Amino acid sequence: MLKAITNINSRDNIDLNLHRIEKTLNLINNPCKNIPAIQIIGTNGKGSIASFLESCVIEKSLKVGCTTSPHIFDWCERIRVEGKKITKKEFETRIHNIQTKSKDLTLFELVIACALDYFEHKKVELIILEAGLGGRLDATTAHSYRPVIGIGSIDLDHCEYLGNSIEEITYEKGATISPGCIVVSSIQKKKVEIILEEIAYKNNAKIKWVKPLSPNWELGIPGAIQRNNAAVAKGILEELVKFGWKFEEKDIINGLKNASWPARLQKISWQGKPLLLDGAHNPGAAEILAKERSLWDGNNKGVNWIIGIQSHKNGPAIIKLLIKENDFAWIIPVKNHKSWTKAKLLKACPGLANRLHESNSAEEVLEKFLLLKKWPNPCPVITGSLYIFENLSFYKETNSNL
Repeated sequence: MLKAITNINSRDNIDLNLHRIEKTLNLINNPCKNIPAIQIIGTNGKGSIASFLESCVIEKSLKVGCTTSPHIFDWCERIRVEGKKITKKEFETRIHNIQTKSKDLTLFELVIACALDYFEHKKVELIILEAGLGGRLDATTAHSYRPVIGIGSIDLDHCEYLGNSIEEITYEKGATISPGCIVVSSIQKKKVEIILEEIAYKNNAKIKWVKPLSPNWELGIPGAIQRNNAAVAKGILEELVKFGWKFEEKDIINGLKNASWPARLQKISWQGKPLLLDGAHNPGAAEILAKERSLWDGNNKGVNWIIGIQSHKNGPAIIKLLIKENDFAWIIPVKNHKSWTKAKLLKACPGLANRLHESNSAEEVLEKFLLLKKWPNPCPVITGSLYIFENLSFYKETNSNL
């Protein structure tokens, strides 16, 4: 972690409130107040939608600033202009300057303030803001000029902050819909759609529902669910004509094809052997991964999972969704985070006693697989928290551009 934010714990200081970030933005002269932003909300798929959008906007040669979360290796990954992340020096300097003016910001608020300050400096033409865990009180919502809202799949997650039902969570996230804005959403659960329609109607906002793109579209991010996310991005781009930007079909085709987003059904090689990485960090994401798994050749023979889950997540639900007949799973800790252990998971899932193992690290499990006469097929899957991947040295070498 960069030295400027080493004293801030990303979970211990979560406090959803717009007062601090709004005050801070005012103190630094409201950066980007006249620059339109596409705000991306939802539970799953936000980062993919942002990535598809960013790639298409770059394809059109518009100067775009994009902020996403979380990062995998480096905080600078969260702030990019024209696809290039902010330098560590620039990040450190801006974070320090903001902290001298406002010392009580949460970590996420601090990064969003830094992003807007940097985007102003770089004179971007358009901003893509991926919301954090919230909506109504999310730091990205402090940016007052958000004429377009993109919505990924809404499901249960972060219930301790957003509510214990999908209805409560939808109201929290849907509260980002401002008067007269344009909303583009993938198809949602019926109860979610009803609430979003209600909020849009009250705000005189236009809501556009998009169906998944057909297989004819080549997407740079793998997985069937990405057809939903890419459809949201495409729908947003089509609406930008109202702001003077007309995207040609070739811009969208090439942008969607060239998009990339690490640790989302990402195939890599370790010691010359295939691996699959996916950050399925909540039940909704685990359900999507389970559906993908059903399409793999030989999946009924069993899949070997290496899983690390943060303790505040619904570990038992994730495990139950992923572990099928003939599967085995190795539970590993998420370094520097409180994590689910095998013992705690078995209390909630006693029927999996013969399927769950425990290990100190992903590498330790992979070394055991290497001793087998034959590498597992389907290949092993490392999943759970995205924070697992920042500690995989071989993965960092694979993604040296991050």
